[in-house]
Amino acid sequence: MTPLREKMVRDMQLRRLSDNTQRVYTHAVFALAKHYMQAPDRLNERQIQDYVLYMLNVRKLSWSTCDTNVAGLQFFYGVTLGRNSMRLVLPPRRSEKRLPEILSAEEISRLFAAAHNLKHRVLLETAYSAGLRASELVRLKLTDIDSGRMLIRVGQGKGNKDRYTLLSPRVLRHLRDYWRKYHPSLWLFQGQKPDRPLVGRSKVFIAAKEEAGIHKIGGIHSLRHAFATHLLEAGVDARTIQLLMGHKSILSTMRYLQVTYKKLGSTQSP
Repeated sequence: MTPLREKMVRDMQLRRLSDNTQRVYTHAVFALAKHYMQAPDRLNERQIQDYVLYMLNVRKLSWSTCDTNVAGLQFFYGVTLGRNSMRLVLPPRRSEKRLPEILSAEEISRLFAAAHNLKHRVLLETAYSAGLRASELVRLKLTDIDSGRMLIRVGQGKGNKDRYTLLSPRVLRHLRDYWRKYHPSLWLFQGQKPDRPLVGRSKVFIAAKEEAGIHKIGGIHSLRHAFATHLLEAGVDARTIQLLMGHKSILSTMRYLQVTYKKLGSTQSP
């Protein structure tokens, strides 16, 4: 690790940025340096701004990806290098809102059946049944499974907040089968190294999705969307779903009302 990168990591740790944010920010600076084949501290503001436009216009990265990269670059130059006067400009986001394509209960069943590896199947089942974000899923520890209360503790989820969500009886049985076979020690879904959580969870979802012949758009976060939508369709109130999912605002939860087939299907056309 170079001294400059080491200083940036230290600055991020001092500000208690999450491990994922640290990885994204350092990669943003690495990609910038690789683009110019030059040390990032030697680049001027015009070069950095041109790189932002390159990400948008040439690489065609999504606005949200560019926004995250800009935040990483702004941190590096503003905090680590002390260039407080530098302000990178990102064109405003186009005001388009797309509703997620929701997986049906039948598609969820096909998805699980297509995951032939026990570890992968239990991973997907846990993600759906508890409405977890991918980052929350892989950071579950054995001690987070509260079988006595049938709850899962989500430690330091988005916004650095703890919460509890549902533990399905069926998933609990499968988790016990999984534990007897794999014997994880710390992380529920540990990686190749026992002291590190699993990586590549999106690949697990995509492989199972292709095997199941599901063509709807969306990655592993689709399971979280399905969790919220299916609960609404089952009559669970939005406030309870908000707490289970860890939404800061009830408005984030209410958008699932737009994709519930029972609500739409029960509305009669004039």
